[in-house]
Amino acid sequence: MTPHRADSNTLPRALWALMVGNFVIGTGVMVVPGTLNDLSQSLGVSVPQAGQLITAGAILMGLGAPVMATMVAGWDRRRLLSLSLAWYALLMGICALAPSYGALLPLRVLAVISPAIFTPQAAASVGLMVPPSQSGRAITFVFLGWSVASVMGMPLSAWIGETLGWRWAFGLVAVMAAGSAWWVWRAMPDGIRPAALSREAWGRTLGSPVLMLTLSVTLISGFGQFTLFSYIAPYLVQTLGLGGGAMSLSFLWFGLFGLAGNVAISRWIDRLGAPRAVLLTLGGMALSLLLWPLGQAGWWQLALVMIPWGLGCFATNSAQQARVVQLSPVLAPASMALNTSAIYAGQALGAALGGVLIARGHMLRLHEVGLVLVFVAMAVSVWAARLQKRS
Repeated sequence: MTPHRADSNTLPRALWALMVGNFVIGTGVMVVPGTLNDLSQSLGVSVPQAGQLITAGAILMGLGAPVMATMVAGWDRRRLLSLSLAWYALLMGICALAPSYGALLPLRVLAVISPAIFTPQAAASVGLMVPPSQSGRAITFVFLGWSVASVMGMPLSAWIGETLGWRWAFGLVAVMAAGSAWWVWRAMPDGIRPAALSREAWGRTLGSPVLMLTLSVTLISGFGQFTLFSYIAPYLVQTLGLGGGAMSLSFLWFGLFGLAGNVAISRWIDRLGAPRAVLLTLGGMALSLLLWPLGQAGWWQLALVMIPWGLGCFATNSAQQARVVQLSPVLAPASMALNTSAIYAGQALGAALGGVLIARGHMLRLHEVGLVLVFVAMAVSVWAARLQKRS
């Protein structure tokens, strides 16, 4: 079908609404790592067990993204994206009222159906709304919402979790999701309908060596990051003895550089090229993980060590989103769904492995595993770029 192009007045409003939608989605995903200490204490479970909320949610998001992409392929994106945020609002509100860990776990899994839909389908929609020459910058702008979530959402969740309790943090996400659903409904144009995902489209996507290698970069880098990042709150308590205020400040510091890195990538990606941008941001993450033990000396040392990771963290995902779409805009609904699956699968693997290591008394070695995995991601990224040039 012929892509629908939004008019020049509608487009900025739609992009801003989608960016804020990703902010809400990202805040809801990161609310568990941010409130992990209070979740563990108030529900009477261990930190590794509370961390399984991250693993279970990430598994659902990873498996759900391609399945939902097929199921909703013909839906008008204005309705689909608004409804996904409304579902998020409802389920996050119910999660806030969960009486026990056993009740919270399935509710959390149901809630994260929304991230499995919103992020990939928002990116695929942008690819149909702007000219190909502007797609890289537009997609990274929309994904900027995740960086803003790290600056505002995660520190706020951590502070609320330490002062008022995790339930209030979940409730705040529910309120924001309701407001964002209304904004997307008002701002998005009608008629954005990507072509249906046929068996042939999936076959072409899964049969492309370049696409599959590129998607594996997303998976491996997420695996490396979340081995440590999933448990960053209890790590900071154990190593530096941080309280709620200092914890929130640490997340805010990290998020500010995450936002800066994403803004820089959104401005330069079309000049750098997506593969080079991915390698640059992965290198920043690797540098922080290499220097991570220096951060055990004190908060300021840790803050300095976190800077390269912050600059690369969300910028890597943004660059990967643009890279995947640019490889084949026609296959974007399928490839973006798989890229989202790779993001969340990496989170699930990292949270699971980190939990196992912590249970065995190796919390202080999480960064070593993460570093090895990020190096592997960099090697695979170079391989994918060379294969792309040859093909």
